[in-house]
Amino acid sequence: MMKNDIDQLRRIREQTLARIAEITAQPKPSYRIEGQQVEWADYLRRLQQTVDWCDAKLAAAAPFERRSRATT
Repeated sequence: MMKNDIDQLRRIREQTLARIAEITAQPKPSYRIEGQQVEWADYLRRLQQTVDWCDAKLAAAAPFERRSRATT
């Protein structure tokens, strides 16, 4: 994964967390307007899934070190 990709994932995660903070600070009820249903709980769940997805992608891109020991 390239550095630009990692930076973009971090931005997406940061923006999503900010949106979660906004909507949980002043929770709203679900409602129906002009035939369209707005489900805030579903929206929050999708935002949380986006954060989880970003976390998984960032963890997979993180460098790691594997140590081994030879036995004789």
